[in-house]
Amino acid sequence: NDNYHTANFIGLTVHSSQGTYFFTKETAEKSAVFRDWVESEETKVVYDAKKTMVAMNRIGFAIKGVTFDIMLASYLLNPSDSIDDFTSVAVRHDYTEVETDEAIYGKGAKRSTPEEDIVAAHLARKAVAIAELEKRLVDDLEKNEQLALMEDLELPLTFVLAQMEMQGVSVDTQRLGNMKVELAGRLKTLEESIHSLAGEEFNINSPKQLGVILFEKLELPPVKKTKTGYSTAADVLESLSGKHAIIDEILLYRQLGKIQSTYIEGLLKVTDKETHKVHTRFNQTLTQTGRLSSVDPNLQNIPIRLEEGRKIRQVFVPSKPGWKMFSADYSQVELRVLAHISEDENLIYAFKHDYDIHTKTAMDVFHVEQDEVDSLMRRQAKAVNFGIVYGISDYGLSQNLGITRKEAKDFIDRYFVSYPAVKEYMQDIVRFAKEKGYVETILHRRRYIPEIVSRNFNVRGFAERTAMNTPIQGSAADIIKKAMILMSERLKSENLEAKLLLQVHDELIFEAPEAEIAKLEEIVPDVMENAVELSVPLKVDSAFGDTWYDAK
Repeated sequence: NDNYHTANFIGLTVHSSQGTYFFTKETAEKSAVFRDWVESEETKVVYDAKKTMVAMNRIGFAIKGVTFDIMLASYLLNPSDSIDDFTSVAVRHDYTEVETDEAIYGKGAKRSTPEEDIVAAHLARKAVAIAELEKRLVDDLEKNEQLALMEDLELPLTFVLAQMEMQGVSVDTQRLGNMKVELAGRLKTLEESIHSLAGEEFNINSPKQLGVILFEKLELPPVKKTKTGYSTAADVLESLSGKHAIIDEILLYRQLGKIQSTYIEGLLKVTDKETHKVHTRFNQTLTQTGRLSSVDPNLQNIPIRLEEGRKIRQVFVPSKPGWKMFSADYSQVELRVLAHISEDENLIYAFKHDYDIHTKTAMDVFHVEQDEVDSLMRRQAKAVNFGIVYGISDYGLSQNLGITRKEAKDFIDRYFVSYPAVKEYMQDIVRFAKEKGYVETILHRRRYIPEIVSRNFNVRGFAERTAMNTPIQGSAADIIKKAMILMSERLKSENLEAKLLLQVHDELIFEAPEAEIAKLEEIVPDVMENAVELSVPLKVDSAFGDTWYDAK
């Protein structure tokens, strides 16, 4: 879990037909032979290509010729296996001649503490193991028809991500500092208001004290008990909303508190003091659907329901004067993927004729004409559309929309009458998962779902919804990954200065000189919309501005 952008660089090992060599950072930097080899196209197999590329970059080398990554291969073979370190991967693939870090360094020892010669011996054994493991992993990937996924998608993407991480994103720290002060003021005011509504001062962040105030002093109906008192979890408070003015204030206080601590203070912590940049790390081997996630800072889940959360995007700015932020995102990519996978004629027709899909669903479900669809109908249709993508149950939909289970069930039934092939896809994919034990995306990304044959109704239900959703969400992840690789090549071939900075689910964020914006408006949607060919068109919206917030 070291942050390899800043971690202590001890050394590295190379294993080749000539022998096994250990280089410290200093000897590597000085060796012309090593530099020539690293920067040549000679074939190299590594564990964690992105980390290797960043490490090489830190000592001034640009590594070329990497053809295989043990870590990525292991992840593609089974994304639910956690990838903690090299040893866990080696052992999983029946290669046991490599010790755990603990066995080498002693219990609790930090990796930077042992003597260089111990590290050298340990890394040497890992380097030999890499050569052995490659053969096994290539065979396994070929069996699964996943070698192309590795070689044409995940490996090229790793180098794009490395560039993005090293590039970093500029943060307006002054504005961030102002936000911190402003939010602290709002939290203080909210706290005083909550105390006055409660009739006394107490610690709002203590579930125990809060429980006593709400359920004993204010006599609100307790929803759930816990071992230590009353539950004050978010879902409990949300169900009490409207019963007392204090509830909404507490919910807001919590949300703003999280924005303050996790995002504003969190961002200030990880911003480089000199360059004012953050270098988020994209995790390529974590999620089971193939989506990327990010850490230090996590940019994937900045809360955008509240304006205060959305405003955090104002602190992400271009790194040069006269440049702009440019953002492009896929419109309803998961529903388009669903149309493609299910081959549903009605859904395909809607996208081919550029209907607003939520309005179209409302027309079909409520049996009304386009001009009769009101905002409530559209909102309900939208909840059903996205619910379907996540394999939603009548219970889940009734909770989302605040309607009865029976109404929700009618809703879903009417949806399936309108889109019969979607229903068929849902049934087929669950059957496939039960037979094979896994599901896959359009580019053969797999996810194993052993729980789908569980005897426990809830466990099995969750697994079935996972089976329905993974090919959709995973294919959407495949598409944007492909777009990132193509985009990176296109920026080079067009000789543009623009840089791809971030990926957040269905959105790509760039910075570029103002003079290049018109060009980006033309090529970014072109590349993204043609990244893969589906039976329906892909659609991209783009915008630009002085900050990420303004480019949204």
